[in-house]
Amino acid sequence: MILSTVAALAAALTIPVTAPGLTWGDCDPAHAAYRCATFEVPLTYQDPAGQKIQLAVGRLPATDQRHKLGTIFYNPGGPGSSGRYAPALTPAVHQYYDIVGFDPRGVGASTPLQCFTDPSELATLQKVYGTFPVATADAPGYLADAKAVTDLCARNAGPLINHLSTANVARDLDRLRGALGESKLRYYGKSYGSVVGENYANLFPDKVDRFVLDAVDDPANWAGVDNPNVPVSVRLGGHFGSAQALASFKAACECSFSFEEILQRLSNGPLTVVDPDTGAPAAFTYQSTVNRVHAYLKDAKDAPKLATLLTSLTTAQTTAQSPAVRTAATTIPTPADSALGGAGTLCADTANPTDPGAWPKYAAEANQVVPGFGARDTYASIPCATWPAGDPDRYRGPWNRPTRPILLLANRQGDPETPYDGARRAERELGNARLLSLDTWGHGSLGHSACVDSAVDRYFSAGQLPPKNAVCPVTVNGR
Repeated sequence: MILSTVAALAAALTIPVTAPGLTWGDCDPAHAAYRCATFEVPLTYQDPAGQKIQLAVGRLPATDQRHKLGTIFYNPGGPGSSGRYAPALTPAVHQYYDIVGFDPRGVGASTPLQCFTDPSELATLQKVYGTFPVATADAPGYLADAKAVTDLCARNAGPLINHLSTANVARDLDRLRGALGESKLRYYGKSYGSVVGENYANLFPDKVDRFVLDAVDDPANWAGVDNPNVPVSVRLGGHFGSAQALASFKAACECSFSFEEILQRLSNGPLTVVDPDTGAPAAFTYQSTVNRVHAYLKDAKDAPKLATLLTSLTTAQTTAQSPAVRTAATTIPTPADSALGGAGTLCADTANPTDPGAWPKYAAEANQVVPGFGARDTYASIPCATWPAGDPDRYRGPWNRPTRPILLLANRQGDPETPYDGARRAERELGNARLLSLDTWGHGSLGHSACVDSAVDRYFSAGQLPPKNAVCPVTVNGR
């Protein structure tokens, strides 16, 4: 294997485990394989000697420390997702590299964005996050609830709310790189993590070593400088990716269902079926069905559950709901402050309409084209309708600063979060990138194909890129 060959050549190199500014210690018992630290960074890089915030950092040590080749930094996506405990990525990567993750500013165990001072305030948050209005008549109340949440952030969040841009996350990442003694950055970022990588590559092009961006967001569309009057969640086109993934699933399973007809039935009230996740009866609403189908479309391994749910909903009879039957969850289980830390980053980074009424308008239009997913995705950016802050340090482009070659991964049969077309545009926009496609649907390619994983191993170890327009097949268990 190439990694082992390179490791032998580098055996004499000693890479320090502890670097200035980072003192590693034990993590919580659930993460005994990791080492943990906190790391101080400036609240704003316009005043690097001023107020500081803390980042929660985790390190998964290489299993072969004697032949270790260095560090790969990791971001799982979001924005708003905890990244402190990075996965192994591939067995070979885990063998020869420490993998370092961190909770971005505003998120998780790092200095959080704190919008709430009373637990009762979370009830309003639950009306907004993870659900969405379908009927036009429900939109005003939904917008009012969303504004109530962002008003709490304006009142309680303090100065951090003004410094949550991805550009500042990238600057934090560069500080971490230096603290660990790495002259250049090796990086794996998935989904929104690709935006972090795109920002870093254009802010610090001379510090880029080897970057793998998986489930790639289109950076120009994300920023929206040329299209600010369309909500970011509509611009990115995730609803089209969901429709493509659902069509790919249906073609493969030869299932007999019409998602549009299912949604039409659900618009008249919930349907009670066996929940594929729990094995117990549950009442599925329009919104909880769209959310659950979207969740299953993120991983082709969930195809059996998706087939069971859609087949059951196709044949279910509309009956009065029994009090003993629970309602299938409609909200996304995310820690409240981390969810809003992610919203703060999304809204600081992206151009959006100034009129909250644009969201119901675009939701109605998108739902006509892509039923269910159109409304869901439009309202995913609803905090930005009334978000009370921005970040003057946001990066707006250009996106094609010269760097070492970057490896992009994407699923060509449909990705419900980051559409395949966006990855193709990112390949052109970055200027020195190579797209490797996986022939499946779902969100993220690593771990689903021996072909993809081997390409990532070769790239990290030797900088070798796959051929242009290469496509990998799916393999069982990703190996």
